[in-house]
Amino acid sequence: MRAALVGVDFGQGDFAASIEELMLLARSAGADPVTTITGKRSAPDAAYFVGSGKADEIGHAVQDHKLEIVIFNHALSPAQQRNLEKRLQVRVLDRTSLILDIFAQRAQSHEGKVQVELAQLQHLATRLVRGWTHLERQKGGIGLRGPGETQLETDRRLLGERVKMLRAKLAKLRKQHETQRRARGRNHTFSVSLVGYTNAGKSTLFNTLTKAGVYVADQLFATLDTTSRRVYMGEEIGNVVLSDTVGFVRELPHQLVAAFRATLEETIHADLLLHVVDGASPSRMEQIEQVNLVLREIGADHIPQILVWNKIDAAGLEPAVERNEYDKISRVFISARTGAGLDLLREAICEAARDEQEALANPKEEVAPDSILTFTQVGSH
Repeated sequence: MRAALVGVDFGQGDFAASIEELMLLARSAGADPVTTITGKRSAPDAAYFVGSGKADEIGHAVQDHKLEIVIFNHALSPAQQRNLEKRLQVRVLDRTSLILDIFAQRAQSHEGKVQVELAQLQHLATRLVRGWTHLERQKGGIGLRGPGETQLETDRRLLGERVKMLRAKLAKLRKQHETQRRARGRNHTFSVSLVGYTNAGKSTLFNTLTKAGVYVADQLFATLDTTSRRVYMGEEIGNVVLSDTVGFVRELPHQLVAAFRATLEETIHADLLLHVVDGASPSRMEQIEQVNLVLREIGADHIPQILVWNKIDAAGLEPAVERNEYDKISRVFISARTGAGLDLLREAICEAARDEQEALANPKEEVAPDSILTFTQVGSH
């Protein structure tokens, strides 16, 4: 599907990196980005987001390149989306809708599909008027007298019922996960979750450590469903449970954060987070902060974490570890693709598991709150 990408620079963040990410998102969704249209504004235009002049420029590009869709690198209001589609005469997608579409394509498990549908319906609820420009009462007549609702009201009611049913399903699935976690807790199984920006190499690392064969691709959101495997860490530690989670991204739609909370429960209840970073990305520090924001939003920012500086082969770095002021491993430099530094990462996991065992054995002993280096303290390398 031939697409135009549209981005507006409001003078915040790395605009070039954001546009590059939009291109990756569009390709991950199956679109063919033919042209990119950018502009600068101090604030969004109420009617078209980009202003009428820029809207005309986009319209000319649609005609010249025979485009089928226009994708905005921003969240559009229902009115802005409606106005743009009427003016451009093609489908207009905002960033939120694009990410939801990718999630819909990639979800494999029953739980993942339920979560995606819930997020889509919550997003659709604000845009129902798009499908029903006629707001007249349903037509009467013999055998055709409706309950006096508009078509829009009927749709909202049906949508609300579906959302309620999906939430009940997710609550049931969450209870099942909680039962499984309690069983692991009784066995004192140390749990580790891989978190990080999308396409940072989490699934490659997961496969290397577990030989699980999880799907890996150079795409955004290649992994949507949490996969957990046991990994043997030697006689002293025994098995740990390692979980691969969905990648985070800047401006992750709030509907997805809420709907995917059950998937991210593995992160919330982990004993250790391995925060995987693309060490070769020029935007790595901003990506670290974006992951930090989502972790705070889901209530996982208090969990000890180790920064895993991945792709050192592409960044020209050597395997190494860094320790913080408490002599705890805070950063490990590895390449999940080549295997370089994985022995150091295993030792870091074992060290964290030993600390956990000691804490359980001595519950009165308080652990210093800053004993694990947080990524707000990490400088660029």
